[in-house]
Amino acid sequence: MLKSLLFLFVGGGFGAVVRFLIGKYSVQFFDSSFPVGTLAANLFACGLVGLLVYQFNLRFDDTQKALYFLLVIGFCGGLSTFSTFGIETFELLKQGNYLFASLNIIISLVGGIAAVALLFKHQ
Repeated sequence: MLKSLLFLFVGGGFGAVVRFLIGKYSVQFFDSSFPVGTLAANLFACGLVGLLVYQFNLRFDDTQKALYFLLVIGFCGGLSTFSTFGIETFELLKQGNYLFASLNIIISLVGGIAAVALLFKHQ
């Protein structure tokens, strides 16, 4: 378990650094108040997590567990928790569980924005 946590830690740190760099350098290329960096990081992470989970589902065995922790949970999670949201919602849709998929989308978006609004301290 400690080895898996170490891989998760390293992957998560690297993902967070990549997300920071995407945000920092996207501002230089796009003169906009639209959060291009966050959107780019989220879309990249979602695409990558979809590709990785698909590949791991094709040929996953215990020897690849560390790589799964490093890349899927760590790197993609550090890059964007939106990727986890994306893959979990996709799995619900694949299972035909449209109610829970819809609830996950609505509660995550509305609840997340509401939590920020409720806890935001106005100056």
